[in-house]
Formats: sequence, C-alpha cells, structure tokens
Amino acid sequence: MEGITITRTDMLAVADAVAREKGIERDLVLEAMEQAIQKAGRSKYGMEHDIRATIDRKTGEIVLARYIEVVAPDAVEDEVKQTTVDRARRKKPDAVVGDFIIDRLPPIDFGRIAAQTAKQVIVQKVREAERDRQYEEYKDRNGEIVNGLVKRVEYGNVTIDLGRAEGVLRRDEIIPREHFKRGDRVRAYIFDVRKEQKGPQIFLSRTRPEFMAMLFAQEVPEIYDGIIEIKKVARDPGSRAKIAVLSNDGSIDPVGACVGMRGSRVQAVVAELQGEKIDIIPWNDEDPTFVVNALAPAEVTKVVMDPDTNTIEVVVPDEQLSLAIGRRGQNVRLASMLTGWNIDIMTEEQESEKRQREFVERSELFMEALDVDDMIAQLLVTEGFTSVEEVAYVPVDEMATIEGFDEEVAEALSDRASAYLDEQNRLLEEKRRNLGVTDDLATYTGFTNKQLIKLGEEKICTIEDFAGLAADELTDPADGLLRGDDLTEAEANIMVMNARVKVGWLTQEELDQMLAEQAAAEAAEEEA
Repeated sequence: MEGITITRTDMLAVADAVAREKGIERDLVLEAMEQAIQKAGRSKYGMEHDIRATIDRKTGEIVLARYIEVVAPDAVEDEVKQTTVDRARRKKPDAVVGDFIIDRLPPIDFGRIAAQTAKQVIVQKVREAERDRQYEEYKDRNGEIVNGLVKRVEYGNVTIDLGRAEGVLRRDEIIPREHFKRGDRVRAYIFDVRKEQKGPQIFLSRTRPEFMAMLFAQEVPEIYDGIIEIKKVARDPGSRAKIAVLSNDGSIDPVGACVGMRGSRVQAVVAELQGEKIDIIPWNDEDPTFVVNALAPAEVTKVVMDPDTNTIEVVVPDEQLSLAIGRRGQNVRLASMLTGWNIDIMTEEQESEKRQREFVERSELFMEALDVDDMIAQLLVTEGFTSVEEVAYVPVDEMATIEGFDEEVAEALSDRASAYLDEQNRLLEEKRRNLGVTDDLATYTGFTNKQLIKLGEEKICTIEDFAGLAADELTDPADGLLRGDDLTEAEANIMVMNARVKVGWLTQEELDQMLAEQAAAEAAEEEA
C-alpha cells in the first residue's frame, strides 16, 4: 500500500489555511492533527499503548512517542502503560513515581485508510472548534437583527447563512404568506442561542414584537439615541400591529418622529413586514387614557375600570362599535395585548341597559337582605353602594349624610347589614363543617368560609390535605381552586410549604434553605 508523506512545512501550511478559512485558532487545528496522528500511531503499534503525538509549533516537526507511567510496585494496574520505579530506573536512573518513560517511535507513513481516519478526526475536531467559536460569537447577540442568505428550505423551516454561522427561521416565526427560496436575502431577529449536541442553534424570528421594535430603532434615529422609547408592541404578524411610544423630550412628537416625513420611516418598516399595517400610539401612564389611545382610530366616550378583574369597560358610539372591535376582533385584541387590560367594548345603548340591569339587581339585593322598601334600596344603589358588606362597614355618620337618611336610619341599616352578614357567615360555617373542613385548617390558612368551602368540595379538609397541594392548584387562572381570590402563586407556595413544616414533612431549616436557594436563583436570573 502506497504511503502518504506529509512534510513539516505542509503540516504548518495546512494548519494555517484551515485556521484562516474556519476562523478558529491555529493551535486548535494543530491539536486536531496531533490527535489524528496519535490515532494512526495506536492503530499501528497497538491500541493498548499510551501513544502521543506532538507537532512543534515553529518547525512543524512531528514527534510520536509511547508513554509509560512510573508508579509504586503495589499500584500497577496496567503493565502495558505502567511500570515500577525499579524497572524505570534501568532506562532513566532518576525516575520517581509520577514520571513518564518516553520511548520515541519512528515516523509513520499514512496508508490510504489511516489517512482517511486521520482526516475524519481532523474534520471532526475542526468542526467542534468551529461550533464553539460560533457559540461564543453569537451567545451574547440575543436581541440583534441580522442579515443573511437563504441556504435551504425544509418543511417550511428556513436555514439562513449568516456568514460565519447558520440561523434557523422556523415556520411559526415566519410572517404568514411569506415564502423564501434559496439565495433570498433575509433580515431577522435573534431571540435565542443554544449550545446543543449538534452544535450551536441560532433561532431567528420575523414575527416577534421585538423584531418590529428593532426595525423602528434602525429607521428612527431618535429611538436609537434614547430620545424616544418604545414602551410596548403588539402584533398580529403580517396583518396589523400597534406600537406605543414615549418621548423623553417635550419638544419632540414621538408619533410624528416614528411616522417620518410623508410616512417614509414607518413605510420602510411596513415594507419589511410584508405590508403589515402599523398604528403608532402615544404612551400614557394613566391606564384609561392609554386604553383610549390604543383603541384608535375608534372614538371612546366613556371608560370604567375594574382593577379586581383587570378589566376595562369601554363605551363607544353605536356607529363606532365595529371600528373599535376591528375585523375578527383584531383591533380590541391588539389594544388588550398592548395595554395588559381585558377590554370589554359596548355601545352607549348596551351600557345603559347594563347599568339599568345592575341597578335593579342591586336594589333587589338590598330589599331582601336589609328588609327595606324599594325607595331606600334605590337610594343606596344611587349613592354607589354595591354590596351588603359596604353598608355594614361604612361609618354610620357617613351614611347619615345621604339625603333622606338620618343617623337613626343609618344605624338601623348598618345593624341589619351586620346581622345579615353574620347569618350568612353562620350558614357558610355550618356548610364548611358539614364538608369536614377542620377548624385547624381554617385557623391555619385564615381563609374565609367561602374559600374553605371551595377547598372542602375538592376534599381538601385537613392541614395534611392542604400540604399535599401545589401552589398552582390553588391559583391557576383556568382551574385553580381559589382562582380570582387575590391569592398570588408566591403567597400560596409559602402557605403550602409552611403547612408541610407543620405536619412534619419538612424541617424549618430545610424550608429556610430552599427559600434561600430559590431567592439566589431568582437574583441570578435577574442579573442575567
């Protein structure tokens, strides 16, 4: 079999060429070559030997040698790779435990198979080094926009050549009705970089709100300079979007700056996003005003906030209803995403009907609970009372200021409301006991009887039962046992963990350690 000889000069020249082409360190290429030569040497002299290859970084000289470790007489585990001090001193008189006896081996010629094996090793090592280089280069580039050429399209997923790396634009990150073919130039947003087994994965997106924000930052110098802030973006990719902007300079109109002369700036972004219509909204710290702005171009006549349910009722003229809702609910949906509020839209007529219905329902509630006539009940509703609890807890002298009331009437209403609530609470407590919910659980949690009944109906009757819950089983917005009761997941988690301490499943020290570790992890995440 004809041998393949590589000269010293060739070795260094190849290493330099590969390092330049792949953008990796020359030493990494030479290390890969050393491992390839080492593998070939073991194939020739025996895989059981510890054979190592080194390439002189200046001259390119290749040294192939067998290493034998010097160990204590009772520590020999592999006679091929280890020897005792006595035997070692026959070759190296000053040998001590821990030294190596190095036997230099003659250079080897690479046969065709050995050369192919060596090539595979070098290619693999160079590829690994290239992947490490790509990851190091892109790991801190989350949030950037990059340009690249489409390399291939497979099952709707697009691989993009970024020059020194490849990015993946998945089907769900592509704007609807957008199609790419090999060689197309693409601009996209890096939203994640992961180091996976097959190499670094650079995930790109054209549908995320951040992509639109970055496009505006490129088109509007005031955003880049920090004079104008993009506070929030909501998108229905390829169709419509809303972007809320705030100016830190009172003399600059943020909406006008983002639109540009004759719409030039916004049109540049629209063109990149395949004609996506963009509403530019002035940001406002006052939620009602911001919601009104976000519903543009619809006109709003009235806003009613309900912080407890995170809902805002918006009243619009009858002829503005379809405009406010938008096609397939798009306008109100984007406004809700932008503001973070659930938005209920109704016409003036619908709002009037709703208020009238609520007025009647509350009046009937007060008539039944307080045993009063419709005139007094309606007076209470007109003055803004919405529940029996409010009647019971509002100071008597404050209630006495209502026109038509005096202190005697106010006191009688307060007493009746308190008596009604006491009776309701007695009935609830009786139901709670009938469900088997223990006093210990009631005392420990401090929950109301209504909340305890909810637990009891799900067979959560003792502290042990409560300790076996997960926090989200209590607070999950969809099916949590106490959803909507102003109990946060963090608060629920503390209650459950303390219950586990109380029943002996955890010690207080273990709980303290867990909480400290959790706090440290959250702090590290915030810093990152």
